[in-house]
Amino acid sequence: MRIDIICKPECDDSCQRTLDNVRSALDELGVRAEVHLYRDLHKMIDYRVYVSPGLVIDDRLRVSGRVPDVREIKAMVCERPRYQEREKQVA
Repeated sequence: MRIDIICKPECDDSCQRTLDNVRSALDELGVRAEVHLYRDLHKMIDYRVYVSPGLVIDDRLRVSGRVPDVREIKAMVCERPRYQEREKQVA
């Protein structure tokens, strides 16, 4: 799984909070993933992120313009077919 956080170059607080929430969600689920933080206008244009931060999971834009909370990120990760069985075992 690959998770990208896309921000404006001058953005600090909201991008860092998004990164912290993603890491917390992955730790709680016990899921290993590549997490990348991009501060690049070209990436924003490529993914059509007009308001940062943008959260991209497996090349699909999921959230833009706000910081998603940990519970929401966990739900997005569990939507992936390979992690649905693991979530059933935990619950």
